[in-house]
Amino acid sequence: MKLRHNMTVMDLFCGAGGLSEGFRQAGFHVLAGQDYDDRAGETFAATHSEAKFIGGPIQNVTAQKLLKAAGVKKGEIDVMVGGPPCQGYSVYNHQRGINDPRAGLFREYLRIVEGIQPRWLVMENVTGIMSIAGGGIVHEIFEGMKSLGYRVDMKVLRAEEYGVPQERRRVFFIATRTDAPILFPEPTHGPGLRPFVNIWDAISDLPKLENGDRAEPRPYRTRPQNNYQALLRGDCNIVQNHSASRLSNINVERMRHIPAGGSWRDIPIDLLPAGMKLAKRSDHTKRYGRPRKTDLSCTVLTKCDVHWGAYIHPVQDRSFTVREAARLQSFPDLFTFKGNITEQFVQVGNAVPPLLGKSVAEALLC
Repeated sequence: MKLRHNMTVMDLFCGAGGLSEGFRQAGFHVLAGQDYDDRAGETFAATHSEAKFIGGPIQNVTAQKLLKAAGVKKGEIDVMVGGPPCQGYSVYNHQRGINDPRAGLFREYLRIVEGIQPRWLVMENVTGIMSIAGGGIVHEIFEGMKSLGYRVDMKVLRAEEYGVPQERRRVFFIATRTDAPILFPEPTHGPGLRPFVNIWDAISDLPKLENGDRAEPRPYRTRPQNNYQALLRGDCNIVQNHSASRLSNINVERMRHIPAGGSWRDIPIDLLPAGMKLAKRSDHTKRYGRPRKTDLSCTVLTKCDVHWGAYIHPVQDRSFTVREAARLQSFPDLFTFKGNITEQFVQVGNAVPPLLGKSVAEALLC
């Protein structure tokens, strides 16, 4: 479809607004966002001044309320985007299953779609959704969209292939009630293409911190070192959300033994947590990981806990900050994440990387 001057987007389960930010960067106008997380809603509202945020459980939200907030009528919205909360599907949730109440929130998405009738649908989720109930949820999503008059297709996209400095796999459903073809974005980064954006490309200009250093905001450490940093900095001249969590003395001592590219295996056995002293060397491959500068980040989760992933700074003995996690997710620095540091990490980790969202949005315009 060709981009009109007023192509419009509505974002369900919007969180801090990563997916809608990607669509905005592609030239769309975001009119409304909805999420139950009030802190994420504060971030969304502060960074999407043109949009109306509606909070509370999705079960209590009507299509009419969203249409009124957006100032449009049924059938006028171009794209409905959204990612129903994924914890019920994630491989990190060992009790995952179709009976998890979060696993049914896609039905609320479809209920709203029925009342709004956008021209296009974009739904995102973790790849774990494909294996639940033998693919039963994916089948229900396809059938639900078809029953509402949409043609639908699905594809797993790798964030790093679209300029995001992170290994992240997500499944995207794209559907339309128009006659236009359903297209997914072609990779822009990787072998034979532009080089992957690595961790150091993403964060090397940010201020140096000591463990537990909470002072902010701060000036940037250097001028932008590459196009990625220049893009994310925009017109910002100070760094927000860049505070180092205070790790215990024992964790600081453990980190001192871990080289770039190393992990828990480099920690002397007497310093390991009790539960890891008998672990097989092949287990817990990401725990206490310190990535190399040239690495892609592992998947950014809702907390950068060194006990569970490769979230130790490449050269400083501390864990990643919220701002560094946001850089690894491709959030512009203009996003100031609201709430306490725990709530900020949740907003960043739950988001769709904006650059991935932008690539999806641009594919709709072809």
